[in-house]
Amino acid sequence: MPGPGPTIADIARAAEVSTATVSHALTGTGRLGDSTRRRVREVAAALGYSAARRGPRTRNLGLAVTTYAGSAWNFVEIAYFSRLLTAATAAAHARGYALTVLPAERGAEPLWHTLAVDGMLLLDSPAGDPVLAALRARGLPVVFDGRPPDPRPGDVWVDNDHEAATREVLDHLAGAGARRIALHAAYGREHYTEAVGAAYRRWCAERGMPAVVVPFDPEDAAGHAFDSVFAAPPGRRPDAVHCVYDPGGRQVLAAAARHGLRVPGELLLVCASEDPGYGVGEPAVTTLSLEPELLAERAVAALVALVEPPHAAPTPPAPVPTTLTPRTSSQRP
Repeated sequence: MPGPGPTIADIARAAEVSTATVSHALTGTGRLGDSTRRRVREVAAALGYSAARRGPRTRNLGLAVTTYAGSAWNFVEIAYFSRLLTAATAAAHARGYALTVLPAERGAEPLWHTLAVDGMLLLDSPAGDPVLAALRARGLPVVFDGRPPDPRPGDVWVDNDHEAATREVLDHLAGAGARRIALHAAYGREHYTEAVGAAYRRWCAERGMPAVVVPFDPEDAAGHAFDSVFAAPPGRRPDAVHCVYDPGGRQVLAAAARHGLRVPGELLLVCASEDPGYGVGEPAVTTLSLEPELLAERAVAALVALVEPPHAAPTPPAPVPTTLTPRTSSQRP
């Protein structure tokens, strides 16, 4: 149960409205303008309001991908999220719970103040996540898939060891002869992107190798972000690429074909992806799996432990191991 905190009267004073307006804004009732309702809820979240006690159990868990909350992108099309959602649904059902999954574009809406769930799974929660602020204000249990950027004492998350995983990929490429490895990343604001980028820079610094970060763009199907680096002379051109995001491998292959670079003859490639299509293409692409099914199982188990009496904080789950599957794209002929 949430502890004592700011009252409705405190929120009313801070928002310069009546207590009746605050009550209507927090419960979704009354005839209030959207801007007023949103402002009151933002003030309540900023004050850490948690007087909205847990109501009767709904036997329903929620799941949201909030890294690009408010953007109309279909995360279910990404193999990682698709596999994780399937596994999370199965894990919730096995424990007698339903699982509600909302589209990404609804992440910026006020519904998080009233959504009838016993707890929430947040995937790739970024810094300043408004969904997280609303859930904290309600005192709802939250478990994160991916370490939150600014964790609080008692926060629970499941994640991979991105430092170890990144080093495994880079060591694999270096072992195949790569001497100038580029990282295809720097797009999201979630912990995953930052952790992989930091591990990559440390690895390069330790070996006196230049760090070459090529920005990822989900709309760049042709891989034009690589045009300048692939056009460089052989001594300055990357001879390997590690892609952090699922579509990146195909973007690299498209760019390499346009620049006449043979994979793996002149360019080695590894992509973090759960897409089985990478294993049957030409060339077959080496992939790093983040094991979303295991992440989902552990996250749901941790959330149910928070939801069910006595609401005891579970032991933080151990890091989920990753799996590197070497294929043609990262092995010199």
